[in-house]
Amino acid sequence: MKLGVPMYNVLDDALENNYAVPQFNMNGWIWLEAILKTAEACRAPVIVGTTDKIVDQIGGFRLLSESFSIMKEEIGLTVPAVLHLDHGQTVERCMAAVDAGYDSVMYDGSKFSIEENIENTRKVVAYAHKHGVTVEAEVGSVGGTEDGIYSNLLYADLNECRTLIKETGVDSLAPALGSVHGKYKGEPNLGFKEMAALRESTPVPFVLHGASGISNEDLSRAISYGHAKINYNTELNIAWSQATRRILEGNADLYAPMEILKPGKEALKETVATVLRRTGAYHQVK
Repeated sequence: MKLGVPMYNVLDDALENNYAVPQFNMNGWIWLEAILKTAEACRAPVIVGTTDKIVDQIGGFRLLSESFSIMKEEIGLTVPAVLHLDHGQTVERCMAAVDAGYDSVMYDGSKFSIEENIENTRKVVAYAHKHGVTVEAEVGSVGGTEDGIYSNLLYADLNECRTLIKETGVDSLAPALGSVHGKYKGEPNLGFKEMAALRESTPVPFVLHGASGISNEDLSRAISYGHAKINYNTELNIAWSQATRRILEGNADLYAPMEILKPGKEALKETVATVLRRTGAYHQVK
């Protein structure tokens, strides 16, 4: 794989070679460090997601973009790494991320009618492509809660997916086909029949949101139907919180910040490495 390539080339490589590039959402600076260092150690391409809902709480678009670039340089990163806006809430927010230097943005118009979703996605695509930035869209609604965003599960209409792709020129699509954000209640029920039908009618890479908790078998099957980007957030946050809780509960007198943070950072790295293996991204960069 070539280095320093834009998102669409990263996803095209994943499609061609039947693996997926994971997106790991960052919720603070230790997430960013753990994600990038582990990707480098595993020789894997990686996508760092920042959910629009919490962007301002962790510094804003400009700080995140510049810090992403600086940290890649400080680490000496040699694997492809993409900074992506996850669930952009408005056209204006997507444009702000583009202006700040993001590599990729997602416009989430799933709460609107398909006509309004298409109209707004088209605006984002026109602006982003002018600046060399790729765009992800969503049709249907991925259920559950992520970073303060709640939605009911609503399966994507396949004809609406095809229409949006054709009329907007979007680079990737997140068709809501049974996955949910957060912890699953019961077993995931992914729409593989719908995935297969949609795959036959478009070459655009698919994105699977809410992958935490999906079995390896279902994950591999989703990848075989063209999911070249798979998003993780809950799985990392559970690992981090459990490790942090253990160190605090087991050491009542501990107050040194670096000692408190260390187990959580290691848990993040271990989880990222596990996911990179599960998605097939591990050692894809030679």
